[in-house]
Amino acid sequence: MDKNGYVYILTNIHNSVFYVGVTSNLQKRILEHRNKILDGFSKKYNLTKLVHYEFSNSIEACIEREKQLKNWHRDWKINLIKEKNPSFDDLYENLL
Repeated sequence: MDKNGYVYILTNIHNSVFYVGVTSNLQKRILEHRNKILDGFSKKYNLTKLVHYEFSNSIEACIEREKQLKNWHRDWKINLIKEKNPSFDDLYENLL
C-alpha cells in the first residue's frame, strides 16, 4: 500500500534560492527546516519559507516529481510557484 506524501519548495526571505524536497509529514518537515534541525542546503541558505507544495497518495510519485522539479530551470520553478502563490507568501500557516 502506498504512503501519502508531499513535494515542496522552500525559499529564503529574498526569494533568491530554492530548495525542493519530499516528505510524508509536511508540517513536521517544515518545522524542522525552520528550527534548523536539518543540516544541509536549506540550513546553509536559511530556507524557511514554504512557497509551494503538492500532495499525492503515493510517496513514490512524490519522489519522481521531486526529481523532475530539481531538474527544472529556475524560471520554471518561479512560474510554478506563481500559479498558486503569486505573492510568494509563506504557506506554512495554512498547514496549522
